[in-house]
Amino acid sequence: QVQLVESGGGLVQAGGSLRLSCAVSGRTVSNHGMGWFRQAPGKDREFVAGIGLNTWYANSVRGRFTISRDNAKNTVYLQMNSLKPEDTAVYYCAARPVTGYDLRPIAYDYWGQGTQVTVSS
Repeated sequence: QVQLVESGGGLVQAGGSLRLSCAVSGRTVSNHGMGWFRQAPGKDREFVAGIGLNTWYANSVRGRFTISRDNAKNTVYLQMNSLKPEDTAVYYCAARPVTGYDLRPIAYDYWGQGTQVTVSS
C-alpha cells in the first residue's frame, strides 16, 4: 500500500518560512517523479515544484521555494522562504512511477492528504 503523508504546514506571517515534508511508504522516492502541488479555495490544483533527475519550479515560486529529496528517509521536502499571502493554499505531495516529474496533476498516481499553509499579511 502506498502512503504519502505531508506535514509542516501552518500559519506564518508574510516573509516567513516553512518546510513541508512528505514521508512516503510503499514506494521508493529515488525512482519516482515527485511533485508538490497546491490548491487555494475556488481555484484549480496547480504545480509548485517537481523533482526527478532534475528540479523544476512554477514561475511564482522560483527563487523562493526549494524541493529536495532524502532517499535514506524516503522523504521529499519543500522549503518555502519569503512567503506571501498568495501562497496560502492546501499543499499536496504526489508521486508518479517514472523518474521524471510532470506539471500536470493527472500524471501522478499517488497523493497525500494535504497540509494547510496560511500566510498572513
